[in-house]
Amino acid sequence: MSSLATSQGAEQTAPSLPGQFRRNQPRRNPALRNAAQPSPRRTRDNLNGWGFAAPFLAFFLVFLVWPLLYGLYMSLTGKSLTGANDSLIGLANYAEALADADMWHSLGNTLYFTVISTVPLVLVALVMATLVNVGLPAQWLWRLSYFAPYLLASTVVSLFFSWMYNPQLGLINDSLAKIGLPKVAWLNDPNVAMWAIVIATLWWTVGFNFLLYLAAMQNIPAQHYEAASLDGAGAWRQFFSITLPQLTPTTVMIVLLQILASLKIFDQVYQMTAGGPAGSTRPVVQYIFETGFTGYRLGYSAAISYIFFGLIVAVSAMQFFITRRRSA
Repeated sequence: MSSLATSQGAEQTAPSLPGQFRRNQPRRNPALRNAAQPSPRRTRDNLNGWGFAAPFLAFFLVFLVWPLLYGLYMSLTGKSLTGANDSLIGLANYAEALADADMWHSLGNTLYFTVISTVPLVLVALVMATLVNVGLPAQWLWRLSYFAPYLLASTVVSLFFSWMYNPQLGLINDSLAKIGLPKVAWLNDPNVAMWAIVIATLWWTVGFNFLLYLAAMQNIPAQHYEAASLDGAGAWRQFFSITLPQLTPTTVMIVLLQILASLKIFDQVYQMTAGGPAGSTRPVVQYIFETGFTGYRLGYSAAISYIFFGLIVAVSAMQFFITRRRSA
């Protein structure tokens, strides 16, 4: 009897072992199981997303990626507009460009313009934004007058300042003569021509930087200025202790954008001086254009453009690391 009871107890407990074993196992998350097997709705959403992104991706590949790769290939060839010598020549174009005095001279002109234009374009924009932000009467008129020149085409601005700089009939020289100062050959003097282009560029593009500064100033909490006033801080103290530190990220962004824009200068120089006098204002972008479409050397001009592209990437990377270190 005891053995029979033992066998029956074993038979009753034996079926419970698999169930007990299953209860001790961790249960799978239904959400993970569903994620492993995408539902038709999720698949449809993915297809719709790729469908919406397809036009942009097509334009990105056709008008950016492909020209970038083809230009790099072209820089390794002797390709010409005449169709001669399209074979690979390796790094010969790069070696020739690094030894080209005209290329270095035009690159120096570009860097010189970048340095002497970036500083006033930042400082003047800051002053303009400050004047509007303090509450001048008819603010809409000041904002319009500061930003309106930025909406003009480069051809209009270049033609306007070419007439202003005219040695005989220009308004600027006429004003100088009336106050007893000698006339200046603004676009014909190698020592003055680059500064004349900087003045025109300043009048034309400073409105964009002004708008960025004004937006940043209006986002500074008013409580900061109220607390400073209670502590006895004056207007200048508030400007240097509150406004300028709060504008640091905006200033870094404006400087970076301005450097990149100045490095790519071409329009106003080509239209106002054509790179003269004596090549004193010719930027590297114009030299690339002349080498490729006047000298018919597309492969060589592509090599110069990639050297210039490397310079822009280096400047951007340096600015990025400086900004990252300051934010850390």
